[in-house]
Amino acid sequence: MEPTTLRTERLDLRPFAPSDEDEVYAAAQDPDIQRWTMVPSPYERAHAKAFVNELVPEGWRGDTAYGFAVRLGPGGPLVAAVGVHVRGAGAYEIGYWATKEHRGHGYMTEAVGAVARWTFTALGAARLEWRAEAGNAGSRAVAEKAGFRVEGLLRAALHRGGTVRDCWVGGLLPGDLGLPSALPYLPAVSAGS
Repeated sequence: MEPTTLRTERLDLRPFAPSDEDEVYAAAQDPDIQRWTMVPSPYERAHAKAFVNELVPEGWRGDTAYGFAVRLGPGGPLVAAVGVHVRGAGAYEIGYWATKEHRGHGYMTEAVGAVARWTFTALGAARLEWRAEAGNAGSRAVAEKAGFRVEGLLRAALHRGGTVRDCWVGGLLPGDLGLPSALPYLPAVSAGS
């Protein structure tokens, strides 16, 4: 897919570029980002360089992942990152982190909402999934504010640092945002209905 730029009322979301290396490196030094996300720990300069020069561009070219740098307006500071990964036919997973100094202003929820809408309309996703290590209350709050429904706990489903950990899982469907679905959806009917 051709790299895409999205805009919201306050934010500019564009694919990460080599010019973002310094800000990505600085943001990823935050112990909370290293604790709760899948970034390497310790996070070294080479990780940031590979992320902006190789991983993100290769994801866009191969239609396997779409990474967005979230900035406070065009040319503003980096406030967050949002990534969407292909998990199968019509199935995608979203992940995100916010810079420490820009948490608590609603930027993350705004960015996740914009990327979710894009995933449904541009990629034709039937479902967008969110996962976070159990206990990551900040990520869960953002997901819920963006419309995700927490669907449960997956035991030993998150592989990180030589361990497996439990994670929360949530789903967002196009209809949850008032959008049409690319495929018909036949929800389960309970026995009492």
